[in-house]
Order: sequence, then C-alpha cells, then structure tokens
Amino acid sequence: MQYLISFLEGIITFISPCILPMLPIYVSYFAGGGERQTRKTMMNAMGFVVGFTVVFVIMGMMAGTVGGFLREYQMAVNIITGAIVIVFGASFLGLFKLNIFKGINKQMDTHELGFFSSLVFGLVFSIGWTPCVGAFLGSALMMASQQGQMLTGMLMLLAYSIGLGIPFIISAILIDQLKSAFGWIKKNYKVINIVCGVFLIIIGIHMATGTMGYFLGGVL
Repeated sequence: MQYLISFLEGIITFISPCILPMLPIYVSYFAGGGERQTRKTMMNAMGFVVGFTVVFVIMGMMAGTVGGFLREYQMAVNIITGAIVIVFGASFLGLFKLNIFKGINKQMDTHELGFFSSLVFGLVFSIGWTPCVGAFLGSALMMASQQGQMLTGMLMLLAYSIGLGIPFIISAILIDQLKSAFGWIKKNYKVINIVCGVFLIIIGIHMATGTMGYFLGGVL
C-alpha cells in the first residue's frame, strides 16, 4: 500500500548523504552541547521529529487537496507526477545532478534546547531540509497528490515522517553503538544511491502509467 512506500521512503531519506553525515551534530544539539543524557537527548530528538512531522503533514494535506481539484485531469496528473519522480531517480543514478537538492548546514546555539524548543527547531529546520531530502519527500508528495484526498495525503506524509523519525530517535540514543553501521553506509553510498534511483524510477513508471495499485499488489 502507498503508506508502506511512504514509510520506506522516510527510512531511505534518513541514510541519504544529506542527513546521515550531519547526525552527530544533531545529537550534539539534542544533548544541549554538553555530555549526553539519554532521557534529555531522547526527549529533544522526539521534539525535533514532531516539529518536522507537522511541516511534512501540512505539505501532504496541501498535495492531497490540490490533487483533489485535479481529479478530472487524472491521466495528466499521473504522467506529470510520475515523470518528476523518474527524474529524481535518474538524478540518484548519477545521470545528471539536480542542484536543487542542497540543504543547509547552519550552526545553531542549542545549549538550552528542551522538548518544545526542539519542536520549534524541527519546524524551522525542516524548511531548510526540504530541498536536501527533495527526491524522496517529493516522491511521497507526488503520490499524495495522485490520491486526490486531503486526509490520505496527510496520512501518507505522516507515514513518511514516521519512517524518517524512528531511526532518528534510535540513532540519537545509540549513536556510539551504531558508528560502525553508519561507517558502512557512508562507504557504500554509491551502491545505495543506485538502489534508491532504481526504486524511484520503478515507482515513477507505475505512477505515470496509472498501475501503482497493481504494483503495490504485486509487491505485497
């Protein structure tokens, strides 16, 4: 189902070159710039996740709503949204570079970070993240727009945010134990990008041809 794909896209976004190398900096923020305390780090990470989830769910609501207005042009919507996702996939394969996928790397004073300030941090930072995570976030939004329903769009982007947020929280707590796994991922980014690109192109083709339901049925 579409929610599972959105969830998987959130997980893949987490291991992207855009987010994973910055994770130690995020964890330092969540710890308040000092020695990590598990409870404080977890609560701040959860606040951060809630913050970007709010932004992404609003995006999903807007995508679903716009898709609803375009229902009578469903074939054109399918072709356009599918083509956009295929372009994202081709970019991941290295066929060309989309310079729009550049995030921000801005240092912030977070010594007094708490749950609610972390939530605000997530709200603000998600805006800077959007271009950086654009391929998979964009794919999730394109699928949401195809559904043509506001609630479905919101739930799809909620699934995406959960897929991105769960490994974020786990990694914030267990980053020292996961360093070797992160190192392996970084060394194999080329292969990971190829797999991600193929995944996006397959999704894009099925979106463009209107066979997403059959694709999902075959996968599940």
